[in-house]
Amino acid sequence: MKRDGHIHTHFCPHGTKDSTEFYIEKAIKSGFTDISFTEHAPLPHNFTDPTPMKDSSIRMDQLSPYMQEINRLKAVYQKDIRIRVGLEVDFIAGYEKETKSFLDEIGPALDDAILSVHFLQVGNQYYCADYSKEVFAELAAASGSVEAAYQLYYDTVEASIQADLGRFKPKRIGHPTLIHKFQLTHGEKIDDSAQIRHVLDLMEKNGCELDVNGAGFSKPDCLEAYPPAPFIEYAKSLGIPLIFGSDAHNVNGLHKHYEKIYTYLS
Repeated sequence: MKRDGHIHTHFCPHGTKDSTEFYIEKAIKSGFTDISFTEHAPLPHNFTDPTPMKDSSIRMDQLSPYMQEINRLKAVYQKDIRIRVGLEVDFIAGYEKETKSFLDEIGPALDDAILSVHFLQVGNQYYCADYSKEVFAELAAASGSVEAAYQLYYDTVEASIQADLGRFKPKRIGHPTLIHKFQLTHGEKIDDSAQIRHVLDLMEKNGCELDVNGAGFSKPDCLEAYPPAPFIEYAKSLGIPLIFGSDAHNVNGLHKHYEKIYTYLS
């Protein structure tokens, strides 16, 4: 089975105008038998998106149209490919109650979901850690160092794994080394292997799946998967279910770098 479990759509405000049908047709032609559309879930109503364009996620009024479109296409293509309707849900420290309430409401309608960390809290301020190298530098300065920013990220990922988000909490943890996105920009050699292994140990203990995310290969300041290959191997040794995710935000990115990762999935 060829599966891509992390795909965004034209509903994503920082994504593409490519039609959802275009994604599906490419997946079929590429021999994929199972895909999950996992659009960025609406952020809590009382959380202020720290990105300049406030475009990190779909709006709440776009959630129903998104769900309706994917469910319609599930029926249209049911003989050709399995399509799952899902969401990538942000874990935001301090907003667990709001996230649980959202999942309690939308969870029964989902086939799949990912729980990811993008926003990190330093004091009263939140930073989108993967937004840009400039924002990462601001995060590192606010945290005290690049190493401290890395530690904050892993602490937040660990909190997401252990958080009580209710019965519809996503099982899959998204790109758990996303903090590496600008590793070739900041130029510091951070040995975070112990933190990554600890995250994976917690995932195994809590019955999580791993989003084996190829998008980092396309990031010029990263050039590796999230997580890197040795930790994919370690996760596999723990028996953690591994789900490839292209994290595509346009059709060109769909299934990208699968050939670098699929050998770890078998």
